[in-house]
Amino acid sequence: MLAREFLRILAGTGGIPLIKRRLEKTLALSVILTAAAVAVVNAQDGGKGATSYMPVDIKESLAKTVARMSSEKPAIEKRQLDLLNQRYDLSNRPDKMTVMDRSKPVQEGVRVKLPAGVTWEQLAEMLPEDIKAKDLFPAGFMALPHANQPEGGMVFPKFHIDAIKASEQRDLTRFDLDFDLPDHFLPEFPPAMYLTSRPDLGDVTHGKLIDINNYYETFNGILNPKQLEGVRLLLSPFPQQQFNFTEDRRSLQPSRGVSCLECHTNGHTNAAFHLAGDARPQENRHRIDTPTLRGVNIQRLFGSQRALKTVEDFTEFEQRGAYFDGDPVIATKKGVNILERGSQVHFMSEFMELLDYPPAPKLKLDGKLDPKKATAEEMQGQEIFFGKGQCAQCHTPPYYTDNSMHNLKLERFFKPRMINGIMSTAEGPIKTFPLRGIKDSPPYLHDGRLLTLDDTVEFFNLVGETKLTTQEKKALVSFLKAL
Repeated sequence: MLAREFLRILAGTGGIPLIKRRLEKTLALSVILTAAAVAVVNAQDGGKGATSYMPVDIKESLAKTVARMSSEKPAIEKRQLDLLNQRYDLSNRPDKMTVMDRSKPVQEGVRVKLPAGVTWEQLAEMLPEDIKAKDLFPAGFMALPHANQPEGGMVFPKFHIDAIKASEQRDLTRFDLDFDLPDHFLPEFPPAMYLTSRPDLGDVTHGKLIDINNYYETFNGILNPKQLEGVRLLLSPFPQQQFNFTEDRRSLQPSRGVSCLECHTNGHTNAAFHLAGDARPQENRHRIDTPTLRGVNIQRLFGSQRALKTVEDFTEFEQRGAYFDGDPVIATKKGVNILERGSQVHFMSEFMELLDYPPAPKLKLDGKLDPKKATAEEMQGQEIFFGKGQCAQCHTPPYYTDNSMHNLKLERFFKPRMINGIMSTAEGPIKTFPLRGIKDSPPYLHDGRLLTLDDTVEFFNLVGETKLTTQEKKALVSFLKAL
């Protein structure tokens, strides 16, 4: 358009001033048309931006980014804390009878808050469409947003940040964001590690956090050379979206990145979270609570949407895209690390396949309770699990998973809404996570929205419409703690 106008002017006799005036008008018209086109695109896309890609060429300096995001941090964290307090009872109420691997107590009680004027029993008697019409679905049962959903990225609990800073002098602190859930709702740190190849050794970590400085002395003579190399790679930091050397990182100092066992601490989990890389736009991306790697050898579906069928696929995929929010384009900028499938990926996977569940002394070979060792309440809980509760339809023994996916169709209970930047709506199918050792892996569900096992039982009682009594729910929790 500009070229045609310019040639037409040159063909006339208006001279340079006329050329200048007409060019200015044409440029102004071009700007207006461009703005209109952008407005149309945004209107069609809900104003979210019609792109699947993250910006690569950052226009803001790191210093300005730090100043801007640091000033925004208090308000963002207050907004998330207000949401958590609105949804949950966050008090520290430990179960005096149940601990995790070593000594950390399991939190007890239902922490999800009910809407005013209704009880759990009343809700359980209502039809899903009535709960939806009256807007009575508990807020704590809806999608849990990232601590800053529009920004996203990996966020680590402070106890892990402090341990890595002390042992490896790497700082995983984000200048824009801190971890949001209280420590008492998180797994024990550092967790124990059990190996299928050496069950006689019990916890092979002896209470230590396994890191790049002590893995060799810990496993030399226990693992074979391939597995040792696999551990080294799993503990090697690789550049990641928020922790790298570029100006769009979220750490103050340049960072070598994060390792696989940064989130899967000691082959388990520290409850670090980020956003799933499989959906766009940002408001439709699920928060992902780090699942345990224990028992990964018996699992057959991997990745946030379970599109990967082997742990080797998952290991390779993490380096090519997941560390970068599912964006291999920006991975090249941040520092992509392509692992060699035949050796490096295989070595890492071989070690992960050795990670075992914790001992469960009350279980028989078939994964069910031994009546000689279990309490009456645990036995009642088992009966409910395989009967009225309908839990075993998906969670089959001995590992309590069917290695499949199921759609809970939560949209039956509430109308879609925006919650701190996340669109809470239909979520589709999710993986059946194994329940062996489940008491060691809070919080629960794929995004960590359920803080306790009591919350989890209450959630599935409502969603599954099983109408359990108060005592039946209590017994079911006791059974889950024994797995």
